[in-house]
Amino acid sequence: MKATHDDKTFTLTGRYWSGTFPIEELPKQLAFYRGQRAKFSKAKGVYDATIEALEKLEKEIGP
Repeated sequence: MKATHDDKTFTLTGRYWSGTFPIEELPKQLAFYRGQRAKFSKAKGVYDATIEALEKLEKEIGP
């Protein structure tokens, strides 16, 4: 999973899909994917790359 951003949006690009979201939705998206990982623990690692990319982006952007 790859996460890129500009001043107003961030884009997640995976192998089969991509999505662009407003920067202010980053915490919401991160919470969503963490929740999915918690709910669907049998999916073993499916959400890890997305969470990693979002966490890295969060650090890059800062508060």
